[in-house]
Amino acid sequence: MLPEGKIVLVGGPNVGKSAIFNALTGSYVTVSNYPGTTVDVSRGRMKIGKHHSFTVIDTPGMYSLRPITAEEDVARKMLISEAPDCLLHIVDAKNLGRMLPLTFQLIETGYPVILVLNLYDEFLARGMKMEIAHLEHDLGIPVVETVATKGYGIENLSSRIVEVLEKRYSFSDMKTVKYHADIEKTAEEIVSLLKKERNVSRRTLALLLLLNDSYAFELIADEKNIGRIRSIRDAFRPGSVEKSLSQTRHDAAQAMIAERVMPGGKEKYGLSEKLSQVMVHPLTGLPILAAVLWFGLYKFVGEFGAGTLVDIIDVNVFANHINPNVDAFFTALLGESVFFGLFAGEYGIITLGARYAFAIILPIVFTFFIFFSVIEDSGYLPRLAMLVDRIFKKIGLSGRAVIPLTLGFGCDTMATMVTRTLESKKEKIIATFLLALAVPCSAQLGVLLGLLKGKSMMLVIWGGTVVFVFLLTGFLGKLIIKGEETSFFMELPPLRMPSSLNVLIKTYTRMIWYLKEIIPVFIGVSVLIWIGNITGVFNTLVRLMKCPVVWAGMPESAATPFLYGFFRRDFGAAGLFDMAKSGELNGNSLLIAAVVLTLFVPCVAQFVVTWKERGKMMAVGMALFIFPFAFFVGFLLNAALKAAGVSL
Repeated sequence: MLPEGKIVLVGGPNVGKSAIFNALTGSYVTVSNYPGTTVDVSRGRMKIGKHHSFTVIDTPGMYSLRPITAEEDVARKMLISEAPDCLLHIVDAKNLGRMLPLTFQLIETGYPVILVLNLYDEFLARGMKMEIAHLEHDLGIPVVETVATKGYGIENLSSRIVEVLEKRYSFSDMKTVKYHADIEKTAEEIVSLLKKERNVSRRTLALLLLLNDSYAFELIADEKNIGRIRSIRDAFRPGSVEKSLSQTRHDAAQAMIAERVMPGGKEKYGLSEKLSQVMVHPLTGLPILAAVLWFGLYKFVGEFGAGTLVDIIDVNVFANHINPNVDAFFTALLGESVFFGLFAGEYGIITLGARYAFAIILPIVFTFFIFFSVIEDSGYLPRLAMLVDRIFKKIGLSGRAVIPLTLGFGCDTMATMVTRTLESKKEKIIATFLLALAVPCSAQLGVLLGLLKGKSMMLVIWGGTVVFVFLLTGFLGKLIIKGEETSFFMELPPLRMPSSLNVLIKTYTRMIWYLKEIIPVFIGVSVLIWIGNITGVFNTLVRLMKCPVVWAGMPESAATPFLYGFFRRDFGAAGLFDMAKSGELNGNSLLIAAVVLTLFVPCVAQFVVTWKERGKMMAVGMALFIFPFAFFVGFLLNAALKAAGVSL
């Protein structure tokens, strides 16, 4: 009989923790080729045979038990609070030397550790060799090589996990790093003062306490000797202790690598490395970025998704078949009843809500998720982060902010949650604000690109205006918001040809998530509009919205789509799509509407998440600023077009 147990996955970003999690559990969390994918902790069940299953926990990326980012803090707290029966340290095999220091720290915790050498195919492709049996002997823990995305080594890993859970593996000879004599002596003294059992070893606690780690002091708050421990800690400078610990672990790792890993040539990676250098250099990287945006966003998402696919589904399916039949069915069923307008007619759940969701929004989101899955699987995003880091420094961000800001082009709500992976409060506030103001979601962006298709001058003015607002408000945010500048570090994964299966799985998973989110909202909006029409509230709100709309240079009828935009900006974009198709917007008003809607207030879902992540004052303050600011930009743009005598 196998005992019940918890298996926790730990490791740096982009080493394949999520892929291992998927392989062990059969569940799916987004597997991406950039750091920061796993923001929250994912849980699943690993089944062995017919009668036994275990809890498997996938944690955010971490480099050390001394966290720098919020995701590292989450990972460490989860690790200690869960007290795993088996701890899998997932590492990139070809970068083992940089990752062994964390292995040493995990061994010190006292948990049963298995070292998983993932991406082993890339290790071998570099001509490298490793004496795995000897490495296992040196560390005193099981060592398993895997290629999680291909299933290689997973069966062996499962067997080693069972071996550990059944306590058939002896961890008596685990590698213990010996630090400077003064540190060892003081750590032993602190260990002797810790009287209560914890979820983590006394040695780990002692070393963290020497570093004045606040979480470690929280864990021992009930110790009688805490005052004495603080006195001992005060005799050391945490900075010098941390430097000494890091150097000792680094030296031990390099000595082990020198003995057990035989380096190979890098000839096979020459082209990849040269291409990588081209991508991060401003002179060549910016044109590559422009090409990615042109072909990926404009041609594929804008023209194909928002143009070809939307036309096929909206005209051939909804306009020609579904909507006329729905109107006829509910006319026969309900006649002129007030309930007819709930399901059919101009604002019905099916004729408006379902049409917007499935005929206009769905094709655009689908094509965007394919595009995004391809660029994240290829390894381009970390290189983009390095490319824009210098520019982002000017607006109070680091290159790491590329991740949430790029995700915002998929869904701003999801991206706002991902801002928690940024290092400083200042960065989190600026990134959240820019997501709310100047980063359109995929559906909104796709509709707007579709509307501006073939209108190159309008596209340039729209893009230039939005980018200018993005940079200007970011720069002002950097000046106004107090806080320290953060340094930028990110592992660069190798460039890879995206896996078609992985791209399809990720697209499917994100589509399911997106549909679960938007369908209730679209139904809810349709119901609210129906109630508003009956009570007259909707018409009143439309009349109020006409004032800023007309002031900014748009026709009165544009008030309705902007009212939709309060619920979801993509819903508002779909409304503009209808207006443009019916000829209600001329060139200038279409451009102004596109700019204002891009800068419009965050949708309800994003507002709620902003409230949770940044607090109610921040969420309300952002919304109150963005609403008039968006129309003010539209007003200025309209005035500039008139002054220049431009008629688009």
